[in-house]
Amino acid sequence: MTVTDLLLDIRFSISQPSNAAFALAVKCSLPAKGVTAIIGHSGSGKTSLLRCIAGLETKVTGSIQFAGQAWLNGTHSVPTHKRNIGYVFQEPSLFEHLTVKGNLEYGRKRSLLKSTSGQFSKVLSVLGIEHKLQQLPSELSGGERQRVAIARALLTQPQLLLMDEPLSSLDGPRKQEILPYLESLASEFSIPILYVTHSVDEVVSLADRAIVLEQGEITAQGSLSELSSTLDSKLVSTHGMGSILTAKVIEKQTNYHLVKVQCNGCFLWITDLGYELGQFLTLRVLASDVSLSDVKPQGSSMLNHMPVEVIDFGSGSHPALRLVRVKAGDETLLVSVTLRSLHELNIQPRRSLWASVKSVAIVN
Repeated sequence: MTVTDLLLDIRFSISQPSNAAFALAVKCSLPAKGVTAIIGHSGSGKTSLLRCIAGLETKVTGSIQFAGQAWLNGTHSVPTHKRNIGYVFQEPSLFEHLTVKGNLEYGRKRSLLKSTSGQFSKVLSVLGIEHKLQQLPSELSGGERQRVAIARALLTQPQLLLMDEPLSSLDGPRKQEILPYLESLASEFSIPILYVTHSVDEVVSLADRAIVLEQGEITAQGSLSELSSTLDSKLVSTHGMGSILTAKVIEKQTNYHLVKVQCNGCFLWITDLGYELGQFLTLRVLASDVSLSDVKPQGSSMLNHMPVEVIDFGSGSHPALRLVRVKAGDETLLVSVTLRSLHELNIQPRRSLWASVKSVAIVN
């Protein structure tokens, strides 16, 4: 823990229209770097947590500290405009009567720090909106509107950026359009980001770590690989069974449009989507796309075969299925098998087997 960490020990409750009371009780320390995803089912308290951090909720008690500053101490709360926070909502909420430039200038004028033309140009470049400055919001696509909203938040020069499901209002193609821009935010601007989402693809693409909320409390937190490598993983149960791995591109087969990546003690071939040698990737391997056998497969269309050792197993998503954890090098993989296969392969802890993974099943 350092003085720049975000330290939370807060309690918040509210009566909902259904007369069912909602309570948020969160205590944790989050590093003030990279992207932390906040995930959980609807009603788990994700947006409420962001609003408490931003100072938008008035009935919060406890403590919030960030960068050596006390934003909340007991019931004494620093006003939102003095917390130097950027907030991106689900909807862009642009001023429709102002051009893109006018919307951005609005954000820049509200910065607690003196801005520069260089910083303004960098925000425009990173988010790819230099050629949109004279357009009105009504002339922009959904993805462009959200990029302008993100740029406006960045131009306030916040110490912390809060993003509440910023892609939820976009369709599939628009989400894919904006994801590459989001991927560069934390590194380009050296700003910590708290990112609320329901999408595992967004988590894998953007986040360094995650916290899982259930009924207003944190039930799990850690790196993506840690959260995805247990049988009772909250990340797995929330978003679908699979393993999340960090990999480095070490070889390219241009004639087959494949690249070889090195994980933590194992190697995989994946489809080349324009990756560079030395590039680091975050991969998701679905449990349903991994198979087990007692000998190394021969003559298989699958490219990835690796020796593994069984760690343990548990219930699957159906009575006919079991979820098996295996060790591949120093990586942990989840594998979905039938109960029949579990018995026929004599799957048990410390059993040596071979795992096969389709290269096309690995999602970056």
